[in-house]
Amino acid sequence: MKNINNGFFLCMLLLLWCFVHSGISIDPFSQSDSLKTECVMKPPRSSETQGLLQFSRSVEADSDEEWKIDENGSIREMTQRIQLQQGNIYSFSAWVKLREGNKKKVGVVFRTENGVVHGGEVRAKQGCWTLLKGGIVPDVSGSVDIFFETDDKEAKISASDVSLKQFSKEEWKLKQDQLIEKIRKSKVRFEVTYQNKTAVKGAVISIEQTKPSFLLGCAMNFRILQSEGYRNWFASRFKITSFTNEMKWYTTEKERGQENYTAADSMLKFAEENGILVRGHTVLWDDPIMQPSWVQKIKDPNDLMNVTLNRINSVMTRYKGKLTGWDVVNENVHWDYFEKMLGANASSIFYNLAFKLDPDLTLFVNEYNTIENRVEVTATPVKVKEKMEEILAYPGNMNIKGAIGAQGHFRPTQPNLAYMRSALDTLGSLGLPIWLTELDMPKCPNQEIYIEEILREAYSHPAVKGIIIFAGPEVSGFDKLTLADKDFNNTATGDVIDSLLKEWQQSSEIPKIFMKDSENDEEEVSLLHGYYNVNVSHTWMKNMSTSFSLEVTKEMGQRQVVRVVINA
Repeated sequence: MKNINNGFFLCMLLLLWCFVHSGISIDPFSQSDSLKTECVMKPPRSSETQGLLQFSRSVEADSDEEWKIDENGSIREMTQRIQLQQGNIYSFSAWVKLREGNKKKVGVVFRTENGVVHGGEVRAKQGCWTLLKGGIVPDVSGSVDIFFETDDKEAKISASDVSLKQFSKEEWKLKQDQLIEKIRKSKVRFEVTYQNKTAVKGAVISIEQTKPSFLLGCAMNFRILQSEGYRNWFASRFKITSFTNEMKWYTTEKERGQENYTAADSMLKFAEENGILVRGHTVLWDDPIMQPSWVQKIKDPNDLMNVTLNRINSVMTRYKGKLTGWDVVNENVHWDYFEKMLGANASSIFYNLAFKLDPDLTLFVNEYNTIENRVEVTATPVKVKEKMEEILAYPGNMNIKGAIGAQGHFRPTQPNLAYMRSALDTLGSLGLPIWLTELDMPKCPNQEIYIEEILREAYSHPAVKGIIIFAGPEVSGFDKLTLADKDFNNTATGDVIDSLLKEWQQSSEIPKIFMKDSENDEEEVSLLHGYYNVNVSHTWMKNMSTSFSLEVTKEMGQRQVVRVVINA
């Protein structure tokens, strides 16, 4: 502790000079190229100062000044105690590098009156700068100390442009909404003409969404086979699902050689009959206690490899062409059962086999405590990213359609949205799709508020392609996120989910477009990405009508022009 205190005193002397300089910060909602390149020779400049708190170091373009943090110990004291207010969101950013060594974890830690909050981390390198992003949403107002943390107590760190930016929740949501307009919607302009290219005045355009691009889904379990009310409730809301336990190895092969897929087959049949997509969960699980009891007794690695290969072939062949993706080796950052028994490359080998069995299927690395920001930091975003990189680097795996599954088992308290966004940034830097796959939260006051904040945070991030919540009506047995009571009347959280389904799936009626002339503003409409049926009719020419399908995508740009030619 003595070393930390001495280091704190030295940093205080440096910071007294820094306070008078103008602040520089990284917008937490910007997609910095540095997240993909990982390391830059000189930090890019920013003119962002609004909302910046009292500490930030401004390094001029021709200056090499930086903070050198050299004291012993794994936690590096960084700045004086500052006051944060409950209800605000604080986004942290800093450029960090190592002066010795290579690829060490560098994180930011906030010490509050209620304990330590891990605010974000990166892998820093020697000789170039890496952007560290994160933040905190304090659960009480009060004093906070900010530290640097490394996984090597001897590491020598340099930091530059350290900043903390304050947002009210209203300001944060405004940023989210602005980004949603940019990444989830496109402006579509309709031009209706005759064959001679003159405008058709009086044309009426009706638009109806048939399939959204972004899906908010819900898991289901075997109880859906026992309750017609549960089935009706589910089918009226959700278009994608996963099964909690019914596809897992310990369910389908309780006794060696005796496979039973009855429940999974029946649930899949229900989903297919109702146009509900299914995400596979899970082929294998790396947790030793989550193996079938008979597998846990196997001591011979060759025998274990044989039964494991049989499992992979059995379940993936059975459901080939029927699923949107698979968790191949669940939680293989937290656990390493197969690696210990079969070798360090076990997960990579199993992903290789899964790829060969179904080359077009999306294969997930699925982990918990990655975006949730708990004290337990086994599967941080950096480590999950590195696991996926390790799998894709294995011979024969480079063409795998990989994806990241962030489970999202949040604590019953105010979620740290600043950390969550930085975590999604890190995961998204792979360029692979991210799904929230098991989102839930124990019952608590304000659960509906917290869940909506989490869902909107995910929806407003461009790397997130879909969400599955672990929830259901009371009869389902989901006792954390209960969305409806025994009579299928909504809970407060259920109301939030229904409202977001309506908002994100363009299920509300889209106003008709009345064509007056080719330059009229009413011809342009903002549409969520997805598939639509479009009908063009006329106010007085009753025989003039045409219909067509339209796909609105991000790839088509912020504005799309749809030209309709009428044969008349």
